[in-house]
Amino acid sequence: MKMVADDDRDDSEQSVPEQRIPEQADKTVVFADLTGSTKLFESQGNTIATNVVTRCTQMLGSHFTRAGGRVVKFLGDGLLVLFDQSDDAVEAASHTRDVLYECNMEHIDNTNTPLGLKVGIEFGLVIEQHGDCYGDAVNVAARLGDRAEANEILLGESLYSRLPESMQMLCTGIDRIAIRGKAGLFRVWRFDLKHSAETTITGPSDLLGERLGTAPAQRADIDLNGRHMQLLPENGALVIGRSESCGLVIDDRRVSRRHARIEWVGGQCTLTDFSTNGTWVKFGREAELVILKRDNCVLHGYGMVGLGGIPRDYSSSSFSFHIISDEE
Repeated sequence: MKMVADDDRDDSEQSVPEQRIPEQADKTVVFADLTGSTKLFESQGNTIATNVVTRCTQMLGSHFTRAGGRVVKFLGDGLLVLFDQSDDAVEAASHTRDVLYECNMEHIDNTNTPLGLKVGIEFGLVIEQHGDCYGDAVNVAARLGDRAEANEILLGESLYSRLPESMQMLCTGIDRIAIRGKAGLFRVWRFDLKHSAETTITGPSDLLGERLGTAPAQRADIDLNGRHMQLLPENGALVIGRSESCGLVIDDRRVSRRHARIEWVGGQCTLTDFSTNGTWVKFGREAELVILKRDNCVLHGYGMVGLGGIPRDYSSSSFSFHIISDEE
């Protein structure tokens, strides 16, 4: 009688390990990406920029973990985090400006390039596998993160519907957007930091402005065709565009629905463009114009801003600004 060793058995007789089907679970997905890192690499080189970006992402990861989240992975100059509780995720995201302030204070003397953060958050079923996660909520959160501007938090509608009323009151509905690979348009909400005292940057905020060579500003005076506005640091962001949801509505086809945003960040009055046709800035009597296309600059002194055209073109929509500082 011939004995057959186990190793000599036919493959059909070998036992095949059963593959485990990944389980789905409801999670809140947070995508957070640093802004300004490209300029940092261009101005400081790979070694310094890599150290600064790594330090900032690690600080953000620790912050989200302390708030109840779990970092799934780091993504170069960003990170992907999962939360069990939706309100914890939004609350943690709203405090990332404090973390960035601390990070910027650490490196600003050497780099002179402050970093910002844009965040996208959505809720839904998620599958975790091999150190990554997958699902519709992951895709939507990633697209929201891509669409967000510097220091902006965008929320998906599924997440918004789960938030307590006290948090929903801090949200502003903006344009419906298309998500690649999905049919229809989706409502997007912007979490408005200006109504929450807890999200104000803490610490000596004037010091960051001084280190950047700008005076600690108190307010921005804005004049548009006889309309006068004052923007204080505690007011949050002023969004300018054609959309009725904007704080400053301009009826001009050259102006995008959400054309630009003015806000105070770290003691600086910052103008950010996210339009199709661009934004032009003229400072004082300087002849040279600063052209912004999906970029930002610090407003100082006085000057003119043209939306979709140069300020000298009287057919374009433009407004004047005057930054008031403590030293004036």
